[in-house]
Amino acid sequence: MQVSSAGDKFITEHDLNKITDTLKSKDINYKSANLSNRRILIRFDNNASQLSAKDLLKTSLGRNYVVALNLAPSVPLWLSNLGGKAMSLGLDLRGGVHFLLEVDMHAVMIMSIDKYYNELRTLLRVDRLYKSIKKEGKGITIRLKTADSRNKVLKIIKSELSDLIILETSNQDDLLVHLVVSDDAQEDGKKNALKQNITTLRNRVNELGVAEPIIQQQGLERIVVQLPGVQDTARAKEILGAVATLEFKLVDEENDPQVAIQSGRVPIGSKLYYFKDGRPLLLKNRIITTGENITGAVSGVDQGSSTPMVNITLDNVGGRAMLNTTKKYLHHRMAVVFIENKVETIAKNNKIVKKRTTTKDIINAATIQGTFSSRFQITGIGSGREARNLALLLRAGSLSAPIEIIEERTIGPSLGADNIEKGILSVITGFILVLIFMAMRYRVFGMVANIALTLNLVMIIAALSLLQATLTLPGIAGIVLTVGMAVDANVLIFERIKEELGLNSNIQKAIASGYDKAF
Repeated sequence: MQVSSAGDKFITEHDLNKITDTLKSKDINYKSANLSNRRILIRFDNNASQLSAKDLLKTSLGRNYVVALNLAPSVPLWLSNLGGKAMSLGLDLRGGVHFLLEVDMHAVMIMSIDKYYNELRTLLRVDRLYKSIKKEGKGITIRLKTADSRNKVLKIIKSELSDLIILETSNQDDLLVHLVVSDDAQEDGKKNALKQNITTLRNRVNELGVAEPIIQQQGLERIVVQLPGVQDTARAKEILGAVATLEFKLVDEENDPQVAIQSGRVPIGSKLYYFKDGRPLLLKNRIITTGENITGAVSGVDQGSSTPMVNITLDNVGGRAMLNTTKKYLHHRMAVVFIENKVETIAKNNKIVKKRTTTKDIINAATIQGTFSSRFQITGIGSGREARNLALLLRAGSLSAPIEIIEERTIGPSLGADNIEKGILSVITGFILVLIFMAMRYRVFGMVANIALTLNLVMIIAALSLLQATLTLPGIAGIVLTVGMAVDANVLIFERIKEELGLNSNIQKAIASGYDKAF
């Protein structure tokens, strides 16, 4: 089991002692506990002790630590010092959960139309250049007042919304402009939705406390999620489908959060929030903008102060709200709140019920240094790692498109161990049978073939380990097949040599002829 920090806090010897004392107090046996590379690795003799320790430590350590199930290699120290690594095992051997998720690309298209519709209304409302604007199927139709207003609208669309293709129609009474999203913009939208969903899922998998998860794209619309060591599929599905968002709020700088906590009374118009490390802060109730308005977030370094920062990009609606706020509240503090709604299946009064919880954490609170709208920087961040984490949360606060689980498989740890045991047994059994057959049938020649077969098997395992290839159950079957088939050339050659010896050839000619004619 692996214990690491959820934030920038370093794991220390104090944390190691606290963990070992907690395990000993509950009589949970472990083989060893070591601190290395900013994480604590605890080894157990069996899966039952591992799962018991996970539940205990997750409760006792709190949210500032990540407790993850893991299968750590038991490579000897001398081999590890030479650069030797353990072979990577697939999900069917380690145990865990496999999900195949499909992104609803139709919903991506609908959301894209909605975004352009809202932006058009905002741009054209200034001079009231249209009679009406509405969504029709996969496009947007604008009903215009005059030919002059049509020209102005077309100019605005071409300069501000170049991803829209203009299809003009008109009749005697009205001027109509029908707009559709270009194919390139549609493809970009689908690719971005898929990438953002992968980022979001990767962020959510961290909540499961899974070490070395696999989250990758499959095709144009699907995502593969593999969670080694996870057996509770319901829990995994609830986390993957959780709804998360962000809110930007002003800090209540007129009141003290400690006074509010001690008195139990929060000032009117404010609400008490907490950072992940437990620090309280009073924030105004009014929401400036939310994560729905964020179109981009990239971490970097401020050129002036050489400190970490995050570049934020908002859509038009969020940009206007941010502009109005920063004009009015210059040099005040603004906070970013990460909100996540979770659903957990729990047993209550011998019944399985759904428990819905909402967590609200402040991930950053910084001073507004200047007036800005759609593009701005968040500074005052403690470290580069915090900046990267913040950018990730801003980009991946919520799924950009709905997902559906279309395939689900579960491999238990006992089944994985059974697969390994039977796989090793099959390799050894086949290997021994081939050795006995070759030795009995071909005597000295057979022993030469057996040595070659042994080296062949060792080199296959060594190459797989050296390349860090993932060993799966079909891979073990391939090794078994190799053991059975690797001596087929020897059999052909040796049988040909026996035939040549039967024709009264001397041994040297028989060997030469056997190899030559068999090849």
